[in-house]
Amino acid sequence: MAEESVFFVNGNKLSWKEGLVVADALKMMNYTFKMLVIKMNGELVKRENWQTTPIPENADIKVLHLISGG
Repeated sequence: MAEESVFFVNGNKLSWKEGLVVADALKMMNYTFKMLVIKMNGELVKRENWQTTPIPENADIKVLHLISGG
C-alpha cells in the first residue's frame, strides 16, 4: 500500500496532489484574512505568486496573520 501524499500548513496535514498551488492551500484552510505572509520550506512566497507557485509534496507551509494597531 502506497503512503498518502501530504503537505503541511501551520502543522496541519493536508492531502497533496500534483498541480496544487499556494492559493489552493489557503482555500483548503479557509484562510481569508487580507494581511498574510506565507513561507514555504523556509522561503517567502510573494502574494503575486500565490496563484502560480506549485506546492511540492511534503512541503511545510507557514501562514502568518499580520496584525497592526496602536
